[in-house]
Amino acid sequence: MSGTGGESRGFAAVLYSEPGVLGLLANAVSALLVAMHNFSTHRAAAHLSPTNNILSGVHLVLIGGVTQLVAGLLTFRKFDHLGGTAFLAFAALWSGFGASRIISGAVTLAAAVNSTADNLTALAAVEHATAPDAFVSDTAVASLVAYICVSAILAFCSATANYIMPPVFGAITAVLVFEAVLAAYPLGWAAPVAGSLELIILAAGLYGSVALLLKGITQRYVLPGFGNALFNVLLLGAGKAASGGGGGGGGAGGNERKKNTKYAEPMALCCLCDAVAAVILAFYCFGFPHTFTAGALWLSVNSAPQLLAAYYAFLREDAYHGAKSVLRCVFWLVHAWQEFVVSTEQVALASAAAGELDSARLAMVGDWFLLVAAVVLLLVSLDRDILETVENSSFALLAVAAIPQIPARARYAFLGAACCAHAAVNLYATFARLINSIAEKPLVPIGAVPLASQRLRAFLGALRRCCSCGNGSSSSSNEAGNNQPGPSMAQLSDAAFYLCNGVAAMSALHSTEPLRARLSLPWVLLPGALLQLFVARVGLLHKASGGSVMPFCYAAFWAVWAWLRLAGFSLNISPGDDTGFTAGAIAGLIINMFLILLAAYGNLVLLFHTLVMQILVICLLLFTLESLPQPLEDVMLALLALSCAYGALASVSNCVFERKLLPLGRALLRAPSSRSSQTPAAPPCVTPVSRRTSGLREIAALLGGGAVCGVPTDTVYALAASCRHPGAIQRIYAIKDRPQEKPVCICISSLEQLASVRPPFSPLLWEFMSGVYPGGISCIVPKGDWLLRLGVGEAYDLVGTADSIMIRVPDSTVTSHLVSMTGPLAITSANPSGEPDSTHHDMVIGRLGDKLDGVLCDGDSNETVASTVVNCLDIDGEGIRILREGCVPAAKVHQIFERVKVQRD
Repeated sequence: MSGTGGESRGFAAVLYSEPGVLGLLANAVSALLVAMHNFSTHRAAAHLSPTNNILSGVHLVLIGGVTQLVAGLLTFRKFDHLGGTAFLAFAALWSGFGASRIISGAVTLAAAVNSTADNLTALAAVEHATAPDAFVSDTAVASLVAYICVSAILAFCSATANYIMPPVFGAITAVLVFEAVLAAYPLGWAAPVAGSLELIILAAGLYGSVALLLKGITQRYVLPGFGNALFNVLLLGAGKAASGGGGGGGGAGGNERKKNTKYAEPMALCCLCDAVAAVILAFYCFGFPHTFTAGALWLSVNSAPQLLAAYYAFLREDAYHGAKSVLRCVFWLVHAWQEFVVSTEQVALASAAAGELDSARLAMVGDWFLLVAAVVLLLVSLDRDILETVENSSFALLAVAAIPQIPARARYAFLGAACCAHAAVNLYATFARLINSIAEKPLVPIGAVPLASQRLRAFLGALRRCCSCGNGSSSSSNEAGNNQPGPSMAQLSDAAFYLCNGVAAMSALHSTEPLRARLSLPWVLLPGALLQLFVARVGLLHKASGGSVMPFCYAAFWAVWAWLRLAGFSLNISPGDDTGFTAGAIAGLIINMFLILLAAYGNLVLLFHTLVMQILVICLLLFTLESLPQPLEDVMLALLALSCAYGALASVSNCVFERKLLPLGRALLRAPSSRSSQTPAAPPCVTPVSRRTSGLREIAALLGGGAVCGVPTDTVYALAASCRHPGAIQRIYAIKDRPQEKPVCICISSLEQLASVRPPFSPLLWEFMSGVYPGGISCIVPKGDWLLRLGVGEAYDLVGTADSIMIRVPDSTVTSHLVSMTGPLAITSANPSGEPDSTHHDMVIGRLGDKLDGVLCDGDSNETVASTVVNCLDIDGEGIRILREGCVPAAKVHQIFERVKVQRD
């Protein structure tokens, strides 16, 4: 991450360190564009011309959408839950607003040009007959109602963080109210009122942007507004002993693994997107609007932040929330475009042929796979809080209501009611997750854990024994032992991989008729091709099954399938007339043979998946030769969907519980041993392993004798020397080629060790250090004689500066035990000056091993960047200053400091 000091002086670095500047500017300029539109229409007593509508929409998409999307991405990297969620939500809002204007203008132009033509499409004719922008306005009302609720929640939550964002978000809420009134009823007075409120957004956004720019440049709050809240979030904690175990918005209680904390929590963003989509679809189910053209567009735009929520969940090594966000995104996307196709088909078909559409929908079975996936996530979430379980239950109800085998009239009423319930639950979940993330306490009730983790594991273990076909517990344990090594955290994206393929396979069943093929097209193309490209991208982050190769290849397969088998009816593609399709199917067979070989090194479920896909590729080849036995293809699609359902359940369960609860099967092939016939070269220094007590003692003995060693910390690897040996500290400078004017810090085992020597720190400094230690933060404090009592001794002048010293208390068991054995250590990052930090002991050995006496080997580091440096010398006056932003984001540090100050006041 971009740090402070010299690096933050550049304009780009300032924007990267304070991405709220981009977000506030995007909202301000977007509000100005809409205000100009409102004042223009009020003065002219008419709508803008189609060309101006299109240009205005393009500007809203680029400025309010794309720019704010970048702001949201950067804000999530800074551990800002509220800012990241708000910017991405409003990016979807302004993008949907702009896209609606583009469609409205384009439809108006098309209607004007083609009004006398006889070959208008059925959809354009309906839109022209009911006013060109009527369908856009109706959908805008539904979308704006959803964002009114969302922006009101964001405005309230932002009041617990500062007093700049509440006027911006609050004014956006009021503006959306009047924009919804304008969309539903063209009242003359609503436009200037909305325009006036949008000027408030402009003024507050510009002021906030200037304040954040100055803060990014000077690293202090020059203008008021940020750093102080309108009210203390802890005032919400009347029920501070809220049940359940899940603070911080994650809601996982004590059962969930501590996730990678370099990124903000995306749970609230997923709930927010679910609430918006549910409200839009509910309006349509109740007959408002009558066509879903613009609605499909709004839901597609809303799915982008939901995919980003999945992306950041995977970055946080959270397979559960990643799979959950992908599943929700699949559900809303396929239903949005299915309803778009249905609404257009209803216009194209005569009333006498309306029964043909109903019979085509009755044959669709993709919703059944979504229901199975919803039940899987509901089962896994039972060891979390009640709110998470209720949310998954409402989604399961939604999946039931969407089943097409329910009669159409009853189904739409049922689906609309389920959408309303799901929206209500997710609005509350958005509020609870945001507030609890900001306060880092469960202030808003989220409930206790419905089912103990041990009982759920026992249930899944019983299912595993059933799957082992009576081989006994020993065979089960042997299979578990031969399964993927470790706690299966390497397969983070496997659940999403199986979900996308399962939905596509289930939806491809019985799609041989033209109308049924058009209805099935979004069900196969969106999850099978487009969203699987997202899974391939996630596979680059972690070593998932097949990495990114297998999802990418199967995305191409489903894209070809959708083009040839489903869209081919409408495009008049005859596979027998073009040998290119046959050649492509043969190439697919060859490629999938390599994927089968790759899966043989994985597990049996993945191998079965690739074998079935091979038969499906053969079916595609037979289709191009016009010799396909349709029952064979249907059986293979059903088998693939079943294997994907089990694969998704096993993958998400094993990742969440970090145990091999459900067997995926052992690998048929094993990678050849990497041992060479020659004796490997001896390492240039001593390299004991950290998990052994003898290894700790060996490194401690070396440090006690005046050696310099590489040691792991809670961030990256560091060079360490005992403070009892000044010569060893001098060696660190020579080993790293480090300038002498750059001081090194000291590392202690605990804050109690520091308290025992009674340094003259202020109460505020003590409380702040208690809030950040142990952790990835280095505090610069006043230097004094207390260092001698701590054991620094002759190294007093070699650590820190003349009047200050930087202290580290790592959140690492290995480092803590080592320092307890050696006394205070002088440490600095284990890399040559000017080069990247070392994130594995092999990097330390390879770069500096010949200059060191030993390296304590601990594998991969917990972080990829060093600690965050905080200047606490004037903590009681001007407060703290961030000198270098590292693994703990600056926003997180300021949040802790403000909370400590409030508690003292």
